[in-house]
Amino acid sequence: MLEFEFGLEGTLLFSFVVCILLVCIFEFVNGFHDTANAVATVIYTKSLKPIQAVIWSGLMNFLGVISSSYIFGMAVATKIAQLLPLESVLSRSTNEAIAMVASALIGAIIWNLGTWYFGIPCSSSHTLIGSLLGVGIAFTLVPDNNLKAGVNWNEAFKIGNALLFSPLFGFTMAIALMFILKRNVVDKAIFKEPEPDSKPPIWIRGLLIVTCTLVSFFHGSNDGQKGVGLMLIVLLAFVPTKFALAPEFNKDECINRMVVLEKVLVKESTQNFELERILCARAENIAGFADDVRKLDANSNKEVMRVRKEMNVLAKELKLILAEPNAISSHSNRKLIKSEIAYFNHNTNYVPFWIILAISISLGIGTMIGWRRIVVTIGEKIGKRHMTYAEGASAELIASSTIGLASGLGLPVSTTHVLSSGVAGAMVATKGIKNLQASTIKNIVLAWVLTLPATMIISAVLFFLARMIM
Repeated sequence: MLEFEFGLEGTLLFSFVVCILLVCIFEFVNGFHDTANAVATVIYTKSLKPIQAVIWSGLMNFLGVISSSYIFGMAVATKIAQLLPLESVLSRSTNEAIAMVASALIGAIIWNLGTWYFGIPCSSSHTLIGSLLGVGIAFTLVPDNNLKAGVNWNEAFKIGNALLFSPLFGFTMAIALMFILKRNVVDKAIFKEPEPDSKPPIWIRGLLIVTCTLVSFFHGSNDGQKGVGLMLIVLLAFVPTKFALAPEFNKDECINRMVVLEKVLVKESTQNFELERILCARAENIAGFADDVRKLDANSNKEVMRVRKEMNVLAKELKLILAEPNAISSHSNRKLIKSEIAYFNHNTNYVPFWIILAISISLGIGTMIGWRRIVVTIGEKIGKRHMTYAEGASAELIASSTIGLASGLGLPVSTTHVLSSGVAGAMVATKGIKNLQASTIKNIVLAWVLTLPATMIISAVLFFLARMIM
């Protein structure tokens, strides 16, 4: 079936299957590594029993991934897939692309399993980004890589900013929410620690279950997309002719649309002398792209990937034109340009449903296994005492809101760091900084600082070893 669908056989087919399995393993590990954060509060406040919490969280993660393409789109997945310059790599060697993909996946899994074993809430997002950056940088150091293409630094910096500022946002907002609750909530039971063998009041229990549900769902929508992005990298490395462009892509339709778009830009340039040169240059790019599509050999990896790259570039250029005040005078022309941007994005952001399903199942099952180590750290070791109901609800409400917002903006964020910082912020709001366990905070911060360089080194070393073997 795989040979029929993908045209692979022998060693290439085996390597393809291994890489697909590695992505599923990464998401499986991500499930019990990251999602433990979501269930920690409901378990330690005795709102749900552990087995109930992890099964429910696993189901919500599953639904989060499945529904993300309909609610948020696949912007996070495509950002992950764009970190590596697969177009440049494939122009040299398919084996090199396979080595990059496998090394990044194995490096990420190694670090995730190591931090999980020691019960350190380490970010799977940082781990993944570090591994991809490591193999990308290693590729630039390959002696015969004349282009020196290795990492899409523009996307890397955007992702880095999201990963850097989201924990600070979670910490600050959790403190603010705790102060709001203290001022406005009459029932002070919410600010008490759970009593042994007793469940919280029904309304508090309901609130904590809802926040756990939201964190799990949005974790699936954000982290699940990272797995989808990894899977897209695998597919583009092995079978770009099948997945670089949407299956309904039609050369004739594309050429006709580009002819119309070129005429629109030329017409607008005659009416806007300030931007005439820019608009004419974009029109020439569109005309050149139409020629490339006309000559496209759909069975050539290099040509298909080149057309995909040109589509991404043109979409960005058209967005810049629309953002320029008064660049496009006609409302109908602006509408047409937006339509062409959507057309480009649709054809380059194609994600088969079986990928989403595979990632959903891997993340959901992973959530139900191996959660205990991280839960103990979140529930018992960040603060010097068990968290109160208010602290648990505040941390999860802020975490779910932050992750949901990030998914809507197409930004990858770390569930681990957002929720851990939320727990820390809520506890600081209760009794100040002295309420935190210094040793645990030190380990979390150390993991936060070391994850990127460590995973970059691991994946880079694995890449060079893989190149020697292949």
